[in-house]
Amino acid sequence: MKYSKATNYALHTMAFLIAAAPDRPVGVQQLADKQGVSPTYLSKILTKLVKAGLIESASGANGGYRARGRKEDISFLDVIQAIEGTTSIFECSHNENPECRIHQVMLSAEDAMDQHLRNTKLVDLMK
Repeated sequence: MKYSKATNYALHTMAFLIAAAPDRPVGVQQLADKQGVSPTYLSKILTKLVKAGLIESASGANGGYRARGRKEDISFLDVIQAIEGTTSIFECSHNENPECRIHQVMLSAEDAMDQHLRNTKLVDLMK
């Protein structure tokens, strides 16, 4: 299984924003520089994070982005789903058959991974 590079950048961006002072938004250029990525590319990722309600943008001369809501509640899964969506990573050619054991095993593994990512909060990285 492989997540996109956008997910990698989104997770790192969220870690930066969670560690940042909540009263000072972080600019896209600063976030892009920290990761060695173009601000244009990162802006597309930031837009998805805003739409998911994980961050908010502040406009103006001192504008930028900051984590939204309780930082303690933001999980790896929240960020991954904001970028990748919520579609299952395994598509079974026999998924119309509820008896398909391959599909059952793959869904069980995906559920276990999702649970782990849901329980792992980004703020835990700061400890």
